[in-house]
Amino acid sequence: KVAIASDGMKVSEHFGHCRTYNLYSIKNGVIYQREELESPGHQPGILPPFLASHQVTHVIAGGMGPRAVELFQQHGIDVILGVSGSVDMIAQEFIAGRIVPGVSSCHHIEGDSC
Repeated sequence: KVAIASDGMKVSEHFGHCRTYNLYSIKNGVIYQREELESPGHQPGILPPFLASHQVTHVIAGGMGPRAVELFQQHGIDVILGVSGSVDMIAQEFIAGRIVPGVSSCHHIEGDSC
């Protein structure tokens, strides 16, 4: 199951600040279920176990801080960053193996609220 951080129907620039996650259940290269999951909010450490409880195996977003990436990995969730575009298009690109990770759109600096 893939979770794409979403602002409307676009990939969110920052995973922890998005409004919703579009979840795509995939089997044999086909999306058999798509659901929208409302974000519980941006609280340190809450999102990895939250999405793990929904059986998410991959997370796609424009950006995410390095500590969040580490926490997702600890929950067995792969993270793909630097992605932009329509969430439905990105889901299809993921299935086709054509996602090209880029540079995270979130750059954490001391005192940054990102």
